[in-house]
Amino acid sequence: MQPGPKNLITDIAGLRVGNAQDDALKSGTTVLVGDAPFVASAHVMGGAPGTRETDLLAPDKSVAAVDAFVLSGGSAFGLDACSGVVEGLRAKGRGFQLGPAIVPIVPGAILFDLLNGGNKAWDTNPYAALGRQAFEAARIDFSLGSCGAGTGAMTASLKGGLGSASLVLPGGITVGALVATNPMGSVTTPTTRHFWAAPFEIDGEFGGLGPDPATGLGRDLTSQKLLAMRKLAESEDLPQERANTTIAIIATDAPLSKAQCQRLATAAHDGIGRAIVPAHAPVDGDLVFALSTKAAEVADSDAILADLCHAGALSLSRAIARAVYEATPAKGDLLPCWRDL
Repeated sequence: MQPGPKNLITDIAGLRVGNAQDDALKSGTTVLVGDAPFVASAHVMGGAPGTRETDLLAPDKSVAAVDAFVLSGGSAFGLDACSGVVEGLRAKGRGFQLGPAIVPIVPGAILFDLLNGGNKAWDTNPYAALGRQAFEAARIDFSLGSCGAGTGAMTASLKGGLGSASLVLPGGITVGALVATNPMGSVTTPTTRHFWAAPFEIDGEFGGLGPDPATGLGRDLTSQKLLAMRKLAESEDLPQERANTTIAIIATDAPLSKAQCQRLATAAHDGIGRAIVPAHAPVDGDLVFALSTKAAEVADSDAILADLCHAGALSLSRAIARAVYEATPAKGDLLPCWRDL
């Protein structure tokens, strides 16, 4: 397996990604949209998810196709970004149609970035407008790091961000990952330079330093993120609950059913566990969406599902590391960027 030409989720034909952010707010939104509706499902392993329209993604639910996915900052307020995307799709005549009614289907997930040094003193929820802007900005080429849903993201020790990666299987099927990385855990080892995902890195895509040679890693759970948020909130009792999340999308052009997409989403969580320590905590909202454009021809999708799941997990691990690697500094940051160490 090798990365696609762009090493982005948009190596899958027909997919586009748009980012919108407000630098003063230190938050933003990312939208993935297809040229046509796609089959999709999801799996949640974090204990504190924030979601919209995820129930309809279960294999036993009747909704057959989805028009777009939204990853957003803003905690519960960020779910309103989906409304902006729904408006944009409807204006283009996209959505489930029943007579004259058009209803775009846009599931979304959010991360907590309300205590990151940004100006949150707004009177009108800004996320619907950010969602619409991100939808209108959707392109094949898009930025990583401190943009879109990753604008205000933080890990335990460094700024988080938006990441993406892809793999092409020997038969030509492509798998890609898109992730907003904002976990309770750390994406780097205690030395802060080496990524947990280093064994899966390809062609120096996040620094090429290799694995950390130290032993006994993973026992120190000190979170600079929590300490910084407590200082900002002027409270030593600020809990970690619902303040962390890694939200991701796995995509493929292999023709999968909703049940197979759900299995792909479930397996991709291994990528989170390999790239973030600790992962899937009760205070994280870890969620993975999975989608199939069905653009490729495959004789037996069941026969390649195991390889797709493996590729999805590898791509997600790499995308998580790339999110932190590509983060850039901004005024008022609470944590440093990897590139500034």
